[in-house]
This record gives sequence, C-alpha cells and structure tokens, in this order.
Amino acid sequence: MAGDSDPLIAADVVRGTARLMLRHDWMAMAEVPLGNNRRADLMALCPKGSITIVEIKVSRADLLGDGKWPDYLDYCDRYFWAVPQGFDLTLFDRPELMPDRAGLIVADRYDAVMLREAVDHPLAAARRKAETLKFARRASRRLMFGEDEA
Repeated sequence: MAGDSDPLIAADVVRGTARLMLRHDWMAMAEVPLGNNRRADLMALCPKGSITIVEIKVSRADLLGDGKWPDYLDYCDRYFWAVPQGFDLTLFDRPELMPDRAGLIVADRYDAVMLREAVDHPLAAARRKAETLKFARRASRRLMFGEDEA
C-alpha cells in the first residue's frame, strides 16, 4: 500500500529524471494524456524526433500492482521505468516487465542515472507525427496557460 510520502517521492523521481533527459537533449513533459485514456508520467522528444515514455514507480506494490503500463508502448519509441534510490532493482528482471525492451533509471530530486538503456521500437510514421503534434500543442498550451490548463 502506498504511504503518504509516495507523491513526494514520485515528484522527486520526476524532477531528477527530467534533469537527466535534459542532459541528453530530450525535452520532457510530465503527466501527458495519451489517446487510450492513459497518462504517461513523463514523455520526452529527442532531437531526432523519437518519443520516450517514462513510468515512475515508488514501491514494490506500485510496480507489481500496475497492469496498465503495456498500454503506453503504442505511444513511444522507447520506454523506461524510473524509481527512487534504494528500490529493489531485481524486480525489473522479471520477464513480464520486459527487461529486453524497457530501460531503467534511478533518480532522486537532484539527478538520475540510466542503468539500462531502452531498446528502440520505432513508431509508425503517422503515429509519431500525430503524437509529436499533440506534444507540441500541449507544451505550448502549458506555457501559455499554466499546468492546470493542459
């Protein structure tokens, strides 16, 4: 069961992961709605246009109790898990969590490290174009009207 501090820990992981992405020149945005009524914790665009989604997990129960994450794979070229320091990383070796595809990031509020690179599974060109346009429009709307309007 998630504790009261989990939202704060998740926010720290988001912040540290976003900083890592920025160092790689990936422009990231948090809480991005997807076309299948899911919401990506972080979505980023790289300079060449590939789309990365990062799912934040802060506890064992959070990770193992979430069966919706495969729904994100149709919206990205690369998929990562991001967790706080001290998380049991052996959990990510389970076949059902797709260690052969999913990357792994460990983060705190100040920074992050990529422990395992994600495998690239290129989106269809039409899907990438549609998702990139949605990302750009959402980023612009957030810039103009604030996070609450996005």
